Amino acid sequence: MDITIVNLILASAVMVLGIWAYARKKVGAALLVGIAFGLFATAHLLTLLGLAGTLHTLLIVIRTLGYLAALVAVYRIGTQN
Repeated sequence: MDITIVNLILASAVMVLGIWAYARKKVGAALLVGIAFGLFATAHLLTLLGLAGTLHTLLIVIRTLGYLAALVAVYRIGTQN
């Protein structure tokens, strides 16, 4: 099995759990984690579809936004009282 497929499956699972946790607890950080991993899953899917070469810049933007969303989520968790 290709590592990109594994990454797609795992990122999708974390995305679903993040959205589920937000729906249950209304914690914004959980939604941000879901969004971050949704962006990562999108990047993995585009790579699997063979579009990584032509969409190189877009993949950088998608992954950067994913990391920023994860960063904000962790910051929010770390600064809660």
